[in-house]
Amino acid sequence: MDNSNNPLHGIKLKEIIERLVEHYGWEELGKKIRINCFNNNPHVKASLKFLRNVDHDWAKVKVENLYIDTFCKK
Repeated sequence: MDNSNNPLHGIKLKEIIERLVEHYGWEELGKKIRINCFNNNPHVKASLKFLRNVDHDWAKVKVENLYIDTFCKK
């Protein structure tokens, strides 16, 4: 499978969260994507646990799309 066109290829979810937090900060990130793990006592470990849960794929997609919109669009 060719992943050369996938902007997230080779980037781990932890890296995505850390880069978004560095860019926006937790408060702004929580405004952009309204999930509790970004708004109530936010930290990377809790965010990873939440986003890796298959029941929360919708939230993971929002995080990935924000990353692409922020860092990958030219």
